[in-house]
Amino acid sequence: MFREKERYLLVGLGNPGPKYANTRHNMGFIVLDRLAGELQVSIDKLKHKALITETRMQGKHVLLAKPQTFMNLSGEAVAELVRYYKIPKDHLMVVYDDLDIPAGTIRIRKKGSAGTHNGMRSVVSQLGYDDFPRMRIGLGSNGGTDIIDYVIGRVTPKEAGPLGRAVEQAVKALVCFVAEGTDKAMNKYNGEC
Repeated sequence: MFREKERYLLVGLGNPGPKYANTRHNMGFIVLDRLAGELQVSIDKLKHKALITETRMQGKHVLLAKPQTFMNLSGEAVAELVRYYKIPKDHLMVVYDDLDIPAGTIRIRKKGSAGTHNGMRSVVSQLGYDDFPRMRIGLGSNGGTDIIDYVIGRVTPKEAGPLGRAVEQAVKALVCFVAEGTDKAMNKYNGEC
């Protein structure tokens, strides 16, 4: 049995189903899938309104989760997982897309408001607190395109390079977060990729 302080929960936000695969709004899912691939595990067990897997990483018990509630209700799955597995606040990391930072940029923070992201608003609302780590993957400006159309649109070839590098850095940052904590991950990986 794992002691509570050893458990980590890494959550990637996105929308379920093939219609939304490889869209900008699914950057959280994309990062978690890449990490799962490196760990040679599949995020495929449906529990607590999320697809999850449990694994060992850096000698610690880690859960990877992709909520299946659609973005605006992501908090329902996250809150259930946090409560069921008794995840300490500083052992939760939520990964999601962000229009307000440049494309291909990663920003890790220890806490903060949900901003304009509806998925994070749901997470903060359902948890009842906002002092947990989060990682934003920058999408950059929508260039005047309708925001909803932009975020649920597919990544273009022009964006693939910067976003691909951001995904690679995000995976390394998640490993660092589990191994060394939020401060180290922030110092090493915040910024442009």
